[in-house]
Amino acid sequence: MSKSGRPREFNKPEVLDAAMETFWLKGYEACSTEDLCNSTGLGRGSLYNAFGSKHALYEQTLHRYHEHWIQEQTAMLERSGPVKERLRNLLEWAVERDFEDTSKGCLLINATMERGRTDSTVESVSSRHVELLESIVCQVMDEGLQTGEINSDRSALDLARTFVCSYYGLRTINATTHNRSMAEHIVEGTMANLA
Repeated sequence: MSKSGRPREFNKPEVLDAAMETFWLKGYEACSTEDLCNSTGLGRGSLYNAFGSKHALYEQTLHRYHEHWIQEQTAMLERSGPVKERLRNLLEWAVERDFEDTSKGCLLINATMERGRTDSTVESVSSRHVELLESIVCQVMDEGLQTGEINSDRSALDLARTFVCSYYGLRTINATTHNRSMAEHIVEGTMANLA
């Protein structure tokens, strides 16, 4: 009686990160199973046994990306210091990331542009990310209104939604124009609205 071979062991976080990089670079549609096998080091059978399908793997990479970067953005906004400084730091962080030599933009924005209208997973993960970011920005805006750092008749939620819209507009424009001067002007304009 022959024994079946043992399943290949692998480090799941490392495989997800490798797959994420591949989807990030190529997009979902242009990413082949061969591309994923090459980047993760797994054979086709191992890849499908572990994750079920290309789309299931894609879904896990989107969740992993979301969880990592929402924590990073939240930590930036929750640091001690003046409210406007924290908000500016988030915008300037986005500009720095988007203009790195190796930048591929924001994976969730890329995914939404490619598949947001046809893929409920992309819509769900992207919406969750925006909702969480809006929530923490709203808390920061509320703090600014209460301390007088922000002088506005608008509610914290209105201010947060405008800010988040500017943030995502900035990141999308950065990806399409590659114009750092324009990006820096958008940062200044966004902050001027909080005078």
